[in-house]
Amino acid sequence: MTLFDQISKDIVAAMKAKDKVALEALRNIKKVFLEAKTAPGSDGELTDDAALKILQKLAKQGRDVATLYTSQNRQDLADAELAQVTVIEKYLPQPMSEAEIEAAVRDIIAQTGAQSVKDMGKVMGAANKQMAGKADGKTISEIVRRLLNECHTDGLMPA
Repeated sequence: MTLFDQISKDIVAAMKAKDKVALEALRNIKKVFLEAKTAPGSDGELTDDAALKILQKLAKQGRDVATLYTSQNRQDLADAELAQVTVIEKYLPQPMSEAEIEAAVRDIIAQTGAQSVKDMGKVMGAANKQMAGKADGKTISEIVRRLLNECHTDGLMPA
């Protein structure tokens, strides 16, 4: 079952359970999915990879909005936003730990033969492709930069 189908099925379940928070979050997800399916240049299909990227974006936006509400002393609105983020996150894969990301980046550096920060684009391209949906791009970037700096200063591959 695709993510799109799962969301549609879960909307029905949320309606039956009278779960307003989940229903609102799921309807929003489905709306964004439908927009992606019917966007110009789209083939009318939504792959699970594309759906995961959309879910990640929605979760990040929700967390950012909640932070904004908190900074404006509107905890009620922040809590509502975070409740929707919780619903969205149920559909996302378990994120990788920093240690797992670092191990994967080390492998990618070895595979690509990267030796300095000049090779960051090559490593980031492979890392983003391999860890899509499982790790935050900013975290990946920080780890890649740190490991490539270690390569450059030591003249050796990091162990």
